[in-house]
Amino acid sequence: MTSTGSQVRATGTPTVAMRDIRKSFDGVPVLRGVDFEVRAGEVHALVGGNGAGKSTLMKILLGVYTRDAGEILIGGEAVRLASRKDAKAAGIGMVFQEFSLVPTLSVAQNVFLNAEVSRWGLISDRESRRRAREVFASMGVEIDVDAVVGELSTAYWQLTEIAKALARNARILVMDEPTASLARHEVGALFDLLDRLRDQGMSIVYISHRMEEVYRIADRITVLRDGARLFTRSLAQVTPAQVVEGIVGRRADGGADPQRRAPAGDAAVLLEAVDLRAGDRVNGVSFQLREGEILGVAGLMGSGRTELARCLFGIDRLDSGQLRLRGRPVRIGNPRAAQRAGIALIPEDRREQGLILDQSVNDNLLLPLLGQLRHGPLLDLAAGRRLARDLIDRFGIRVAAPDQPVRRLSGGNQQKVVIARWLGTQPKVLILDEPTVGVDVGTKAEIIAITRRLADTGCGVIVISSEFAELLAVSDRVLILRGGAVVDEMARAAIADEESLQLAVQGVEA
Repeated sequence: MTSTGSQVRATGTPTVAMRDIRKSFDGVPVLRGVDFEVRAGEVHALVGGNGAGKSTLMKILLGVYTRDAGEILIGGEAVRLASRKDAKAAGIGMVFQEFSLVPTLSVAQNVFLNAEVSRWGLISDRESRRRAREVFASMGVEIDVDAVVGELSTAYWQLTEIAKALARNARILVMDEPTASLARHEVGALFDLLDRLRDQGMSIVYISHRMEEVYRIADRITVLRDGARLFTRSLAQVTPAQVVEGIVGRRADGGADPQRRAPAGDAAVLLEAVDLRAGDRVNGVSFQLREGEILGVAGLMGSGRTELARCLFGIDRLDSGQLRLRGRPVRIGNPRAAQRAGIALIPEDRREQGLILDQSVNDNLLLPLLGQLRHGPLLDLAAGRRLARDLIDRFGIRVAAPDQPVRRLSGGNQQKVVIARWLGTQPKVLILDEPTVGVDVGTKAEIIAITRRLADTGCGVIVISSEFAELLAVSDRVLILRGGAVVDEMARAAIADEESLQLAVQGVEA
């Protein structure tokens, strides 16, 4: 892997310098004397495993958290960043991994939220729309700035977050997993934009678990592990294997590599969809899922992947069509009916759809399992605590204590909480929608291994992913969706590589 952006061209005084930063939550150290800096005209990658402290370090820079010790210098001068307002005044903008948009407002209104464009003392929606179009045009993105954000897919939420940060004319831009929900051509447009911003002298911090992105866009890299800085180097001086080993603390074990599995062709059909239709995103979808099979679903943004998952789990109501479970028709009118039928869904957006962030890890784990804990009108709380602890241990969830608020966990550990609680229901069919978005390479391998083990027990698994390497690593078959319909079905053995799958998704002849 080579780097097209790894020639350090920025010199002189760092735009941002963080020295000996320390932070603890509930007495548990999260940052242990971290040093980090970024220069003008530089893209500096910040990487590490889930829980390494990346997001916490950047939230301190943005004034969301206050540091326990250490100092921050902007342009060589010590500053006190006690709030988001302080950070914005210092020219710092951040695109968070978790969204901060108002779903009921338009794209343009969100871009200029709390920084509304005014003319003659009055808010001008017309001017806001014009300026929002300019921002998106500079990003190389086509989007209806009048569209209500809540009606758009997750990918457009991410693009709106990026535009929102760029509209503030920040001199220092922090990007936390900015491509997690973007299609490949959108990633290319984003990188072109970052190249232009770097050439204009902007300082960019790029947080990502995707090594190909880091080596494409970054000049230098800092690796954090267990709240401490492991090293800072030029990308030209460190290999991807060394970076991954630094992140996980060991050599990568190949858990995300393709593995040959026993064919499910002779197994009984577990779930069958017949001509499913719902709205304008699910248009006559039919497929079969066999016991012990992992069925991949691939498609471009807007192809209907997530909408199909929502229909199978009863979130969205079907207009027509039929679902059959072990050959018998079943009506899934809501998520509770889906759970009773043995269907579980790991949603696309864990924070918005999968967790109650202000509740504890214990409570989040037990939400779909309360029926197992009932004794008449009462709940066996002691049994619940034992069950939660067992799930924490089984799935390797890193948590200070079960009563810790789940929002305090890293993204990868939050995802493990969502997966663990639904696997606790012992589903017959498990649907995973973008299961490894925003998790490190070690956690990704763990999730893939969990998926394989579950299928080996006879569970039918549906994996929806925009990462073709992930689909090829885990799937037995792959459905190709386009325009809300299945346009192709491919055995894994018939797919030569990622490029072949990409061509199939795009409808291009090989």
